[in-house]
Amino acid sequence: MSTIELTGNWEEQKSKLKQKFAALTDNDLLFVKGKKEEMLGKLQKKLGKTKEELFKIIGAL
Repeated sequence: MSTIELTGNWEEQKSKLKQKFAALTDNDLLFVKGKKEEMLGKLQKKLGKTKEELFKIIGAL
């Protein structure tokens, strides 16, 4: 998943992630340009998922 895919409809994806995983907050899903890896790392820790699993989840939204 490229940065373009992540930022293109991120607001919509973020909303769906929050519905799917109630433990996520806006702060967890804060996407700052150049900080994608940092955000994904936070999500990995909070959800107990691998990076590949996260990409599949986000891609399926």
